[in-house]
Amino acid sequence: MRLDEKQQRVAVARALANTPAVILADEPTGNLDEKTAGSVIELLETLTRGNGSTMIMATHSTIIASTCDRSLELHNGKLVPA
Repeated sequence: MRLDEKQQRVAVARALANTPAVILADEPTGNLDEKTAGSVIELLETLTRGNGSTMIMATHSTIIASTCDRSLELHNGKLVPA
C-alpha cells in the first residue's frame, strides 16, 4: 500500500468517524492511481450507505461519477443532469 493510499484511507476514516449525516468530498481520488481510487470510492460508498449518510462529491472522473446514484454537471455556471 502506497503512502497516498494510506493517507487517503486515513482521511476517509477521519471524515466518517463521527457518522456524519452529510459528507462533502472534493476530488477524493484526485492524486490516486486508478486501482487505489477504485478502492477509496468503494470504501466511501460502503461506509456512507452503511451509515445512511449522504455524500456530495466533486470529481472530474466520469468513471467515478457513474458509480453515484445521481450525477450533475456544471455547464456555463449551471448545474444540469449528467
